[in-house]
Amino acid sequence: MPIKVTVIGAGSVGFTRGMCRDLLCVPELQDTQFTFMDINAHNLDMVYQLVKRDIESAGLPATVRATTDQREAIAGAHYVYSFVRVGGLEAFQHDVDIPLKYGVDQCVGDTLCTGGIFYAQRTIPVLLGICKDIRDVGADGCLFLNYSNPMAMNTWACNTYGGVRTIGLCHGVMGGHWQIANVLGLPKDEVDIVCAGINHQTWYIQVRVKGEDVTGKLLEAFEMHPEYSQTEKVRIDMLRRFGYYSTESNGHLSEYVPWYRKRPEEIPEWIDLGCWINGETGGYLRVCTEGRSWFEHDFPQWMAAPPLTFRPEDRGLEHGSFIVEGLTTGRLYRGHFNVVNRGCITNLPDDCIVEVPGYVDYNGINIPIVGDLPLGCAAVCNASINVQRLAVEAAVHGDDTLLRQAMMMDPLTGAVCNPPEIWQMADEMLVALAPWLPQYGPAIADAKARLAAGPLIPTKAGYQGAARLHTKSVEEMEAAREDARRNAAEADKAQERPAAKA
Repeated sequence: MPIKVTVIGAGSVGFTRGMCRDLLCVPELQDTQFTFMDINAHNLDMVYQLVKRDIESAGLPATVRATTDQREAIAGAHYVYSFVRVGGLEAFQHDVDIPLKYGVDQCVGDTLCTGGIFYAQRTIPVLLGICKDIRDVGADGCLFLNYSNPMAMNTWACNTYGGVRTIGLCHGVMGGHWQIANVLGLPKDEVDIVCAGINHQTWYIQVRVKGEDVTGKLLEAFEMHPEYSQTEKVRIDMLRRFGYYSTESNGHLSEYVPWYRKRPEEIPEWIDLGCWINGETGGYLRVCTEGRSWFEHDFPQWMAAPPLTFRPEDRGLEHGSFIVEGLTTGRLYRGHFNVVNRGCITNLPDDCIVEVPGYVDYNGINIPIVGDLPLGCAAVCNASINVQRLAVEAAVHGDDTLLRQAMMMDPLTGAVCNPPEIWQMADEMLVALAPWLPQYGPAIADAKARLAAGPLIPTKAGYQGAARLHTKSVEEMEAAREDARRNAAEADKAQERPAAKA
């Protein structure tokens, strides 16, 4: 019997097309029945046309259909993927721009910090709705594979309140693994790693080469590397002070801790503008905006280009297809997954979501015991876990007091803003994001009244941040078509990173 795979938020072209390719590179999965669902019928149709053309050109027995009806899409599904971005680029703009008025300068704003906290408020109710449909009409044992950020908060909410086993998947561990091998001058397959922590703050607590632990050699190797010594200054400084390399990119990591983005004049010392992910203010918003505009513009050329092929060497490295393959065929896969802790990391709370090694085969998804994280690494994670816990409970219950407390406890927001500023910023965010926050109806009404009554704390209206770059128009992107096309197709956050500019 073929498996049925449903993608919610399928209008995300890079993730959706790449996920289908990865599954169809597995011979036993080439009859998979795909169903794509998105609330944006136009984007959905474009992705559907591309994937349908790929499958038909390869002559595979797989099928694909598209619908805007979520419940219909989930009916009978064995696996449900979430790629949703609730509120799209319009809401994302508020996540970046409103905190910036208060001096909270984010590179991404989709995991922690003020932007990530409000992203969770929009996303968690939608994911819990997906969980309800999985419980009601999904196949028995349907597994929810969540790629939507903020990863830890979303996966926490689904496992605690959704009634569906949910695994969170991210590629950060793989990217850092490649970097570590690169600085050691070795092929990645020769470098074995154990990585543990929380999503986007996961630590390479063991790095071995031919049985030798080389973790202690990483600092010098990164400091001597001609590119990373310039593009990964935050990560290297954290390695210097905590003893372990962290998974997430320079720009991402800089917004999770209180030390690197709290003074505008110091931010340029820690970042690099050769690639947005190295720390550019609002960088991910810019590339997402450019990528969506370009995909709309360039879609006829995408359809005219050669279709994807499904050879083993065409397969990507995302965990999702390997999990499905392991559960379906019994082939053993070792990856890193976001799961409920339940004692896996013994000095983090049992109920939080940790990112840890896992093994998949016919027996299911099995998580070994990691034990204690190094004390400093655990302290960094626990600071974020406190924010996550407050934000999850706020989103589920529509509790704006917990929401404001999450903002106060956030490391960067708390380093930049005092409590009255945080309270006013929360009011602004609630009002601006009201269309996507139905659980906050009374709180939004109160926030509107307070903002109208004043007096208001002065903010930096129109402030562009310490390192914001211009968002290119389609006409400007035409001057570098291949770069624009690669950006629009990229399924993750800059997996291909250009060398730092001199």
